[in-house]
Parts: sequence; structure tokens; C-alpha cells
Amino acid sequence: MTQHATVTDHVTYRPGDGAPLQIPLGPVEVELAADSATLSWTAENGAAGLTAIPLAQYKEYVRQKRITPQP
Repeated sequence: MTQHATVTDHVTYRPGDGAPLQIPLGPVEVELAADSATLSWTAENGAAGLTAIPLAQYKEYVRQKRITPQP
């Protein structure tokens, strides 16, 4: 089930072995799985973004209030 959340602070993901990239501030859609969270967003230029991060990292971002889930 898709959840809605807001990125409110510095949140990054690592594409493959590349350098970490920042997810833009603002609304994201989140799909939670047993071991990961898939985040999708639309950048200011209209480009769609999508990444999966480890579930532990997602929970840490939520705990730090960098990502705020919507009720």
C-alpha cells in the first residue's frame, strides 16, 4: 500500500556504487516492503525520481524527522 510522506531535511540515496544523491524536499510516495522502502517523487523540473533504500535507513530518517509520514 502506498503511503504519503514529506521529506523535510537532508535525505540521500546511493545509486549503485555511485556517490550519494539528495532526494528533494517535499512530497514523496512510499512503498514499504519487508526489507526496503521505495520512494518516488517529482523534482522541480518535472523529472520523476524513484529509489529503494534499506528499511532501517528509512526508519532512521523518520526517527530523525527528516521524513514525516502523513496520517
